[in-house]
Amino acid sequence: MPAVIRHAEPDDIDAIKAIYDQSTVYANTLQLPYQPVANWQRLYNAGAGFYNLVAEVEGAVVGQLGMQVCQNPRRRHVAEIGMGVSEEYQGQGIGSALLRAALEMADNWLNIRRVELTVYSSNEAAIALYERFGFEVEAELADYAFQYGKYVTALAMARINNVTG
Repeated sequence: MPAVIRHAEPDDIDAIKAIYDQSTVYANTLQLPYQPVANWQRLYNAGAGFYNLVAEVEGAVVGQLGMQVCQNPRRRHVAEIGMGVSEEYQGQGIGSALLRAALEMADNWLNIRRVELTVYSSNEAAIALYERFGFEVEAELADYAFQYGKYVTALAMARINNVTG
């Protein structure tokens, strides 16, 4: 069954938290293990320019993507994204469905020209996904984050929508 992509609702907070409580999910993001529900409630109420999408399969939330549109007037053409997919649904098109929906919204409704993200250089599956959607590596970030007891490198990637109306 294909995923249904929709905006997150307050009732989704526990499911989103459960996704990011999984070790491979929090290890590949900047999230920490054992986060309280209150942190995820703040995510839901992140304010202006934040779009919180979820992927649902057979009524269960199995993925989440957050897209923050920059509020600085000189960077309102830019959005940053981050996402997580439940371990049992990784590699099944959930990330693609979330990313496709976010980019469609960015390109066609929000007038976003540049979408940015940061990904650990060891996360080959995520890098391949982003490259399929037109993201390119712009920089390597040495000692970017602390993961599994050591500092790891990340990649700054971006996709620029060159389509003009």
